[in-house]
Order: sequence, then structure tokens, then C-alpha cells
Amino acid sequence: MTRYLACLFVAVYLLTGCGNKKKPSLSGTDEVAIGDFIESFELIKPPYEVKDTVLNKKEKDSLLIANKIFNQFVPDSVLIKVFGKNAKPKIYLGKRIMENEESYLFAKASTAEKKVMLVLYFDKGNNFKAFLPLLVQDADPATLQVSGINRKFEFYQSVIMKDPDGSTAEGKDVYIYSTDAEQFLLIATDALDDRVREVINPIDTLQKKNKFSADYIKDKMNIVSIRDDNKSGRINFFIHFDRNNGECTGEIKGVANFTSANTAIYKQPGDACSLQFSFSSSSVSLKEIEACGAHRGVKCSFDGNYPRKKEPKQKTPAKRTSK
Repeated sequence: MTRYLACLFVAVYLLTGCGNKKKPSLSGTDEVAIGDFIESFELIKPPYEVKDTVLNKKEKDSLLIANKIFNQFVPDSVLIKVFGKNAKPKIYLGKRIMENEESYLFAKASTAEKKVMLVLYFDKGNNFKAFLPLLVQDADPATLQVSGINRKFEFYQSVIMKDPDGSTAEGKDVYIYSTDAEQFLLIATDALDDRVREVINPIDTLQKKNKFSADYIKDKMNIVSIRDDNKSGRINFFIHFDRNNGECTGEIKGVANFTSANTAIYKQPGDACSLQFSFSSSSVSLKEIEACGAHRGVKCSFDGNYPRKKEPKQKTPAKRTSK
């Protein structure tokens, strides 16, 4: 009976004690094998996505990886390329995604000046091969960065910019790891919307003595500017419009001739465009008489009504009273 109990005790010990082997700490106090290092990252399945707000999140001290442990498995050149020489960033455990027997480790690294989400690639033999700075904090409050990995094991970096008028623009880069090149390769890019965000009025400094000379504005991206010409019966004009978040844009600058008291026509030799200006005391209406396709998008038109911008009242100097 005693022998039976002893065997039972040994069996329970082997099943419980050995099965619950304590993982080594990454704080630098324990010896750590590469397998233990990789398995310390929480295993998840794709897709996985992070926003730039995660870079400012305060992490638990238990997730901290000592630099000497990190550098034991990841070359010094990685942190030097990202942070520069002599930098000592804090590095934190993140997620782990497996593709076959290959590992993608997500680790946050930060200094006082820079915060980055890194992707570290280890092959089937647990050999480090390449890294990708997946998310790098920027200082622009108008942008939101969203990065991650999809089910096709494609890594993406998205930047979303919000304009003051509420519209948004997005840019995106997509990477994959190439086993042949042993590095992350850019396979697709969609540049951040590079359309004009502020209109520079090229005739702004010309005189405004004519009764219709003024700026007629819907918003900062939709403007008709009218200025005097050095010949009577003519006006200088500049038009810029941007509608539907940049899907419909146009711009033209020229000289129009008055055909009546309130109407002027733009028509120049060599330009198929013919454009009519109809003025009132508070607005100007535009109408394409002949198509102005050379100055705008295919599905767009210069047609529209623009309210006149009110000029600030000139302050009259106070009269001096004689004593």
C-alpha cells in the first residue's frame, strides 16, 4: 500500500509540478531561451489592429523586456535604426501571430522622444530575420494612424487626416514578409490625399474699385475672386472649386468682358471654354456656355452660385474737437 501511494505521488508530481513549469522572467534576472522569449508574447490569430493611441498607453511593469534580453535575440542594429545610437528605449511584450511555424512578434518600444510598434519576424528555426516599424507616433493632431495585419498576413499602415471642414483623407501602405528577400517588402501604396487644402488667390493684390470686384465664397475651397482690369468693361477673375471631398475639382484664371450692366463673359481664342458671370449686389452666378473640360474634372461643372463676402467696415477716424 505504501509503495502504491509513493508511485501515485510521483505520478501526480510529474503531471502537475512538471507541467506547470514556471516561465523565466524577461526582467533580466533569469536565463532565457529563444523559445521562452517567443512564447512570452500572447498568441492570437489575425486580423489584429492597433491605433496610435496605444503608443501612449501606460503598460504594466510585468510586460517590460530588459534590453539585455531583447538584444540577446534581436540585433542591436534594429533599435539603432529606429531610435539612433545610445538610445535605451523601454520595450514591452505584445502579441504573437503564427504563420505555419513562423512567428510575428508585436513589441512596443518607446523613449521620451519616440514611440514605435515593431513587428519582429522569426523563422521556423526561431532565427530573427527582419523587422518592420509598423506604427510610429507622429506629432500631428489632425492625423489618426491605424496599423495591423489581415488574414492574408499583409501588414498595413494607414494614416487618416481630418480637415477643419470635417472631410477626411486616407493614405495606406501594405507590406508582406518575403522569405526570398528576407525582409518586409512594400507591395501597395495609396498616398495620402495630396489635393490642394488651401487656395492661394493669384489676383488677390489687384484693385477692387469696380462695384462687382470682391471675393464670392462658399468656403475656403470654393471661391470666385473678381478684381479690376486696367481696361474698362473688363474684369480679372480667378475661380477654384473642390466638391465631394476632392472628387470634383476645377480652376481657371482669366479676363471676362461685360456684355451688359450685370453680365460678363469669358471667351478667349484657343480655349473652348465659355463662361458667363451674372452679378447681383450679394452674389455671382456662374454658367458654362460652352464646356470648360480643360479646366475641371470630367463629371464637374463651374455652374453655381457664390455669395459675396462682406468686407470689414473701415473705421473712420474720430473727429478732433477744438478747444
